[in-house]
Amino acid sequence: QLQLVESGGGLVQPGGSMRLSCAASRSSLSNYPIGWFRQAPGKEREAISCIDSGGGRITYADSVKDRFTISRDNAKNTVYLQLNSLKAVDTAIYYCAATPFDCSGDFSVWGQGTQVTVSS
Repeated sequence: QLQLVESGGGLVQPGGSMRLSCAASRSSLSNYPIGWFRQAPGKEREAISCIDSGGGRITYADSVKDRFTISRDNAKNTVYLQLNSLKAVDTAIYYCAATPFDCSGDFSVWGQGTQVTVSS
Protein backbone atom coordinates (compact mmCIF):
# COMPACT_ATOMS: atom_id res chain seq x y z
CA GLN A 1 0.00 0.00 0.00
CA LEU A 2 1.19 3.49 -0.83
CA GLN A 3 3.01 5.34 1.94
CA LEU A 4 4.05 8.97 1.88
CA VAL A 5 6.86 10.70 3.77
CA GLU A 6 7.38 14.45 3.85
CA SER A 7 10.76 16.09 4.37
CA GLY A 8 12.45 19.44 3.97
CA GLY A 9 10.82 21.42 6.73
CA GLY A 10 12.62 23.54 9.28
CA LEU A 11 13.20 27.10 10.40
CA VAL A 12 13.47 29.88 7.84
CA GLN A 13 13.48 33.66 8.05
CA PRO A 14 10.66 35.74 6.60
CA GLY A 15 11.20 36.23 2.90
CA GLY A 16 13.16 33.01 2.65
CA SER A 17 12.59 29.86 0.62
CA MET A 18 12.29 26.17 1.26
CA ARG A 19 11.50 23.04 -0.73
CA LEU A 20 9.38 20.30 0.72
CA SER A 21 9.44 16.77 -0.66
CA CYS A 22 6.79 14.09 -0.55
CA ALA A 23 8.35 10.72 -1.26
CA ALA A 24 6.34 7.59 -1.87
CA SER A 25 7.26 4.08 -0.82
CA ARG A 26 5.76 0.60 -1.21
CA SER A 27 3.97 1.74 -4.36
CA SER A 28 4.25 4.19 -7.21
CA LEU A 29 2.55 7.55 -6.85
CA SER A 30 2.47 8.09 -10.60
CA ASN A 31 -1.23 7.25 -10.84
CA TYR A 32 -2.27 9.48 -7.96
CA PRO A 33 -3.11 13.15 -7.77
CA ILE A 34 -1.16 14.56 -4.81
CA GLY A 35 -2.23 17.40 -2.59
CA TRP A 36 -0.36 19.54 -0.09
CA PHE A 37 -2.12 20.70 3.04
CA ARG A 38 -1.08 22.60 6.13
CA GLN A 39 -2.34 23.08 9.64
CA ALA A 40 -1.29 25.93 11.89
CA PRO A 41 -1.73 25.77 15.66
CA GLY A 42 -5.35 26.38 16.62
CA LYS A 43 -6.49 26.49 13.00
CA GLU A 44 -8.24 24.10 10.66
CA ARG A 45 -6.35 22.19 8.03
CA GLU A 46 -5.99 24.14 4.80
CA ALA A 47 -5.65 22.68 1.31
CA ILE A 48 -2.95 24.68 -0.42
CA SER A 49 -2.09 22.94 -3.67
CA CYS A 50 -2.78 19.88 -5.77
CA ILE A 51 -1.26 18.33 -8.87
CA ASP A 52 -2.87 15.66 -11.02
CA SER A 53 -1.14 12.39 -11.86
CA GLY A 54 0.35 13.67 -15.10
CA GLY A 55 1.32 17.06 -13.76
CA GLY A 56 -0.82 18.89 -16.26
CA ARG A 57 -3.45 20.25 -13.92
CA ILE A 58 -2.39 22.25 -10.88
CA THR A 59 -4.36 24.24 -8.34
CA TYR A 60 -3.34 26.64 -5.58
CA ALA A 61 -5.10 28.30 -2.70
CA ASP A 62 -5.23 32.08 -2.95
CA SER A 63 -3.11 32.31 0.20
CA VAL A 64 -0.10 30.73 -1.54
CA LYS A 65 -0.65 31.52 -5.21
CA ASP A 66 2.37 33.13 -6.88
CA ARG A 67 4.58 32.15 -3.94
CA PHE A 68 4.41 28.35 -3.83
CA THR A 69 5.02 25.95 -6.72
CA ILE A 70 4.03 22.29 -6.82
CA SER A 71 5.76 19.82 -9.12
CA ARG A 72 6.26 16.11 -9.46
CA ASP A 73 8.91 13.72 -10.70
CA ASN A 74 7.22 10.38 -11.19
CA ALA A 75 10.52 8.74 -12.06
CA LYS A 76 11.74 9.65 -8.56
CA ASN A 77 8.36 8.83 -7.00
CA THR A 78 8.35 12.28 -5.43
CA VAL A 79 6.21 15.41 -5.38
CA TYR A 80 7.70 18.75 -4.39
CA LEU A 81 6.40 22.00 -2.98
CA GLN A 82 8.65 25.02 -3.45
CA LEU A 83 7.90 27.72 -0.89
CA ASN A 84 9.11 31.25 -1.71
CA SER A 85 8.61 34.64 -0.06
CA LEU A 86 7.70 32.93 3.17
CA LYS A 87 5.74 34.79 5.81
CA ALA A 88 5.13 34.14 9.50
CA VAL A 89 1.56 33.11 8.65
CA ASP A 90 2.99 30.21 6.62
CA THR A 91 4.15 28.58 9.85
CA ALA A 92 2.39 25.22 10.06
CA ILE A 93 2.76 21.49 9.75
CA TYR A 94 2.71 20.62 6.08
CA TYR A 95 1.23 17.35 4.88
CA CYS A 96 1.05 15.64 1.52
CA ALA A 97 -1.73 13.25 0.64
CA ALA A 98 -2.80 11.04 -2.23
CA THR A 99 -6.19 10.43 -3.74
CA PRO A 100 -7.22 7.74 -6.22
CA PHE A 101 -9.72 10.14 -7.77
CA ASP A 102 -8.94 13.74 -8.71
CA CYS A 103 -7.91 16.80 -6.75
CA SER A 104 -11.48 17.41 -5.69
CA GLY A 105 -11.86 13.91 -4.25
CA ASP A 106 -11.15 12.46 -0.83
CA PHE A 107 -7.49 12.07 0.09
CA SER A 108 -7.04 8.66 1.64
CA VAL A 109 -3.28 8.32 2.15
CA TRP A 110 -1.45 10.87 4.29
CA GLY A 111 2.12 11.48 5.31
CA GLN A 112 3.16 12.26 8.86
CA GLY A 113 3.82 15.94 8.18
CA THR A 114 6.83 18.23 8.31
CA GLN A 115 7.06 21.39 10.41
CA VAL A 116 7.74 24.71 8.70
CA THR A 117 8.51 27.64 10.99
CA VAL A 118 8.95 31.12 9.58
CA SER A 119 10.55 33.40 12.11
CA SER A 120 13.35 35.89 12.50
